[in-house]
Amino acid sequence: MSLRPHRPVHHRTTTVRGHEIAYREAGPADAPVLLLLHGFPTSSHMFRDLIPLLSDRYRLIAPDHLGFGRSATPSATEFPYSFAQLAEITGEFTEQLGLKEYALYVQDYGAPIGLRLALAHPDRVTAIITQNGNAYEEGLGTEAWAPVRALIAGRTPGTEAAVREISSPDGIKWQYLHGVPQDRQDQVSPDAYQHDAALMARPGQPDIQLDLIADYGSNFALYPAFQEYFRSSRVPLLAVWGAHDEIFVPAGALAFLRDLPEAEIHLLPTGHFALETHAGQAAALIGDFLARNLSR
Repeated sequence: MSLRPHRPVHHRTTTVRGHEIAYREAGPADAPVLLLLHGFPTSSHMFRDLIPLLSDRYRLIAPDHLGFGRSATPSATEFPYSFAQLAEITGEFTEQLGLKEYALYVQDYGAPIGLRLALAHPDRVTAIITQNGNAYEEGLGTEAWAPVRALIAGRTPGTEAAVREISSPDGIKWQYLHGVPQDRQDQVSPDAYQHDAALMARPGQPDIQLDLIADYGSNFALYPAFQEYFRSSRVPLLAVWGAHDEIFVPAGALAFLRDLPEAEIHLLPTGHFALETHAGQAAALIGDFLARNLSR
């Protein structure tokens, strides 16, 4: 029996604009880079099962966004939390690490952050893998997005209260378990949602997360620019998408075909955090996709 060579996962930090950014890194230093950008309410922890499955062939780098995971969490009065700011921090992070080019893996919040990087430096992005990382209006689940749209329209105590529930322990657990078939829900480790809930309970987090959610409308405004980037760049794109996600629904995955007819779309029978139940299948699809679209 042959086994893939083991590549250790390193847990490192660097400083960007005076803020400590934590990141996971694995794989050969000279291999093609896959930059993994996590979503809400998690961190690079969401990639813990995927990274070892790809690190024999690729250099994987997964930062925790500012305000998330093990990265610094300056208060909302000390840092202007917005998706534009997080994208700028991430761009400077890649430059500090000397990343000349990279494939993007984006999920949830990671999508508007990563696609802003692509708009700023399209020559650096070699391919895109999207796991429930949206760029189209039709990808927004109506019921899940109703409280967010209300907050974007007007920030009041009432609209804030509705959105705060998203960051509660029950709200976070729902994000992990909704859409996962009943007979596979025991494959979702409680460690995942309990880990996120503990980090979201830290002082200052409610204001940080409210500022970011209230800013999500800035991403809607960029959807036409993202779509034009797809058309003009013809960037290779793979969607590995939880088909039962009620937040970013499957129509958002299929919409990529409108601007990238050669995009590869795979709808997996699970929910928002597809890697919790389908990391092995996702890794196989990603490995095949990158092998065909990247050159060493």
